[in-house]
Amino acid sequence: MKKVKVYGPGCKRCETLAGMVEDAAARLGQEVEVEKVTDYAEIAMAGVVSTPGLSVDGKLVHAGGLPEQGDVDAWIGA
Repeated sequence: MKKVKVYGPGCKRCETLAGMVEDAAARLGQEVEVEKVTDYAEIAMAGVVSTPGLSVDGKLVHAGGLPEQGDVDAWIGA
């Protein structure tokens, strides 16, 4: 199971990114545990300077804006 964290204040883009992760996991047959991190100190400690941010299994893979769905698929499917 992949552990995914979505970093952000809970805005619409953050919710959209969480949905993109869940959609990718369903299409690819992957199990994911999605955690939404809204604490600003924890977001900063993760190295996210622009939200939303995304980490997969402890590795920060994206920060700032929404990534392309193909990128999300690659991160979840890897």
